[in-house]
Amino acid sequence: MPKQLGKRTALVATAVAVVVAAAIALPLFQPWRLLTDKVVDEALPGVVPSAVPSSIQPSSTKPPTVSVAPSAAPETKVLARGNLISHEHSTSGKVAVLRLPDGSRVLRLQDLDTSDGPDLRVWLSDAAVLPGRAGWHVFDDGRYHALGRLKGNQGNQNYPIPADVDLADFRSVTIWCDRFNVSFGAAALA
Repeated sequence: MPKQLGKRTALVATAVAVVVAAAIALPLFQPWRLLTDKVVDEALPGVVPSAVPSSIQPSSTKPPTVSVAPSAAPETKVLARGNLISHEHSTSGKVAVLRLPDGSRVLRLQDLDTSDGPDLRVWLSDAAVLPGRAGWHVFDDGRYHALGRLKGNQGNQNYPIPADVDLADFRSVTIWCDRFNVSFGAAALA
């Protein structure tokens, strides 16, 4: 009987340890986010859509469809651009710093494709973009400016750059995981 009691106690202790470990690890690592995507498709700043309604049938209960033909504002200027490279997670897309017709600036992520992750941020950084593992942890070593939470791990997104941020101080952009202090991907600005 004592031998069975010892096995039962060991099984209960193991089960409790597994439950405690899962209760700590699951919220911290959020492994399900490797299987999820959030797509964001924001319009390019400075592009004004012109709507042209299609023909409407009187008996139709559906709202009319609208054809959108964007027309680019010639005053929008590209100040810097770059291509994202992979770091901790496979990452691709383009980045551009744009000056809008009103004088404001925005960082544009175009065709972004990376993993979803916990606590992802978009940073301007003074760090050089290094390929491979050497570049994973360099972006919080020097100066950086957080532009906000990553809106989605796929698509096209805009992040306003405050007027007091001197772009000469920053030479790269990173998709930064603040929870684990690691870059998912980054681009040098040129």
